[in-house]
Amino acid sequence: MNTLLTENSPKKTLLSVSQLNRRAKQLLETHFAFVWVSGEISNLAKPSSGHWYFSLKDNAAQVRCAMFKNANQRLRWTPESGQQVSIRARVSLYEGRGEYQLIVEHMEMAGDGQLQQQYERLKATLSDEGLFDESYKKNLPIYPRHIGIITSPTGAAVHDILSVLRRRYPIAPISIFPVSVQGDNAAPEIINAIKKANKLERCDVIILSRGGGSIEDLWAFNDETLARTIFASNIPVISAVGHEVDFTIADFVADVRAPTPSVSAEMTTPDQHELAQLFDRYQSRLLRSFQQSIQSRTDRINFLNKRLRHPGERIQRQQQQLDHFQQRLVSAIHSQTRQQQNTLQQTKQKLFSQHPQGKLEKQKSKLENLSFLLIKSVKQSVKNKRQELIKKASVLQAISPLTVLSRGYSITRQHHGEVIKNTQLVSIGDEISTRFSQGSITSTVTHVMKDE
Repeated sequence: MNTLLTENSPKKTLLSVSQLNRRAKQLLETHFAFVWVSGEISNLAKPSSGHWYFSLKDNAAQVRCAMFKNANQRLRWTPESGQQVSIRARVSLYEGRGEYQLIVEHMEMAGDGQLQQQYERLKATLSDEGLFDESYKKNLPIYPRHIGIITSPTGAAVHDILSVLRRRYPIAPISIFPVSVQGDNAAPEIINAIKKANKLERCDVIILSRGGGSIEDLWAFNDETLARTIFASNIPVISAVGHEVDFTIADFVADVRAPTPSVSAEMTTPDQHELAQLFDRYQSRLLRSFQQSIQSRTDRINFLNKRLRHPGERIQRQQQQLDHFQQRLVSAIHSQTRQQQNTLQQTKQKLFSQHPQGKLEKQKSKLENLSFLLIKSVKQSVKNKRQELIKKASVLQAISPLTVLSRGYSITRQHHGEVIKNTQLVSIGDEISTRFSQGSITSTVTHVMKDE
């Protein structure tokens, strides 16, 4: 049976497929916030565009996912089909095929989320206890006498560190404390190595290092006992764990954090070539000074020798002067030597005075003085406000109606509260109330005397 449209029938609204899909996409994207979804990756595709396309599935269902290049470039690991992951995504729809899909913004391997939460909780706890405070950080020795390295003996990190140390400062002896840097035994072995280094009292700086990796690979360096052991170490500890973007609890509690193992070796030692150049400059200046002094004295001696005369008295006198000049020459050389030594010592002290720790101490002292002045100013302001309040309270007390009443006056009001200022406002039989300094009475008017 056909239905005929009349003039009063509602009109049909026709949508194209594109319009329908676009409306469905807008509906999904505006009614869903970001969601976290866990599942197994399947059908992972990585075309040349740099975008990733895959399905996320569990035992009962699956959903299509897209992770665009700007998002997947932030991952420090490469996902593969079959891996269990957790994703943070926007719910959307691919208009071209009308397929519901997830736009992935972040991806974690299964278990990363829990580890990250444990990491953040421990970090907050240790920070509240003050283990990260700069005031507890120990200074590194400028010229280390013995360097300790705690790391895997077979990893790339130890080779990088040794290569830099041999190039920059080969005179310092090195002790390597071999440990596991990954797995269940890693943290206890590192803790024992730090305690051993402190017990031996041989090293004056320790480098704790390993290469980069995932959060699971670096998890041993997020151990609470290890963090407290680093904090308790009498020897300064440099943490060089992972790459520059990797941060562990050991980095925060250590006295210094190095972004890479190689940088940790550079931070530990001066450069032998720079030291040699510095010493060469000082030696050259010292030799030039000696040579100039000797040449000057030699010229003077030669000049005096030319003035020598044959008579015995003059020869003796000149000989005495010569002896005197020789003594002065020796004394001047010694004086020049002491002066150059003093200059060298002053230069070293100037270099030490530019150390960041000294500047930090000055800034800390300045902050404490400003804090003292602020507290003093606040206290004075409160005191002034309190005195001003007392004065204003006294003024209010002086003009208070209750003060007037206390001198024997009273206030009379009609029953509805209006103040009676003259007898024309009352009539016989009215009820009136009178307020005294203390208490009040209610009266009935029996007689009214009006002024004539």
